[in-house]
Formats: sequence, C-alpha cells, structure tokens
Amino acid sequence: MSKPHRGQSIRELFARGRGECPVCKRKNVKVLYEQEAAGQKFKICKTCRAAIKNGTKKLPVVEVPVVEAAVAAPAAAPAVAPEPKVEAPVEAAAETSTEAV
Repeated sequence: MSKPHRGQSIRELFARGRGECPVCKRKNVKVLYEQEAAGQKFKICKTCRAAIKNGTKKLPVVEVPVVEAAVAAPAAAPAVAPEPKVEAPVEAAAETSTEAV
C-alpha cells in the first residue's frame, strides 16, 4: 500500500508539506489532507482531519467580502473620441533642417 503523506511524495511540496493548520492554528505541522467546506478547499493536519470526520471539530468558514463595484454592472466608457494628433507640415520641417546646416 502506498504512503502518500510521508517520504518521497512530500519532498516536492513547498516546505515539505508543513505549515499552519487553519483549524487548530498549530504551526509547522504537516498540512497534507484536503477538506472541502462551502465550496472552499482547505489543507489541514492529520488530527484535525480525524476530528472533523468524528464530528468534534468543524472547518472554518471564511466569508468572502462582497465588493459592490464588482457586483454592479461595469460602467460604460465615455463616448468621446480621442483627438487626432496634429503633425507639422513636411515643407516647414525641410526648411528648418536646411537652415541649421
């Protein structure tokens, strides 16, 4: 039987799979077990995974703040056309270059 949460399989992970568990707030523990709650995925430690499975703990529900600007329809860009650039006449440019020589 394979052992996906120890040894060579976690060497490629950032910090070898160690971090802070969002449930128990312990630091530098292996957070390798994925749990899903309210459409969000969490990586939690082994003890919290067992506690959630037994029903003694719950995953934290992180509420995403709703930004009114993102919900509202985007404002239309102004219908003002950019002004065309005015270029100097070619004849005037030629005269100034000959006078400078």
